[in-house]
Amino acid sequence: FKMDTTPESYLDLFPLDAIVYLTPDSENVLEDIDPDKVYVLGGLVDESIHKQLTLRRAQEQSLRTARLPIREYMVRAPNARNYHSETLAINQVFDVLSTYYETRSWPAALRAGVSSGKGYVLRDPAEQ
Repeated sequence: FKMDTTPESYLDLFPLDAIVYLTPDSENVLEDIDPDKVYVLGGLVDESIHKQLTLRRAQEQSLRTARLPIREYMVRAPNARNYHSETLAINQVFDVLSTYYETRSWPAALRAGVSSGKGYVLRDPAEQ
């Protein structure tokens, strides 16, 4: 993937109505990727200390928000630590988005980006 970096803010580079801020705390589910939109990955957040930090940041900037459809395609897996988290690292979100863009399949994308350590597994295909 080709990437350009700049010290400028995404708020200065793109119209507000073109930006979708991805945050695990959004009520809006990302159903598809729109090539006319700019998706901002919320960043690495320590979920126990900064809960809803990315959602608040997006709201302060009057940006549309969305979350990955983890709840819609995955279920909590039983595990010894009883640990379940929908908060992903930037590289995991990027893996999910790029796989979805290539396959147009949320199950394939979530399988590629959500590690088993997050405590989620894909639903049985008969349930979807």
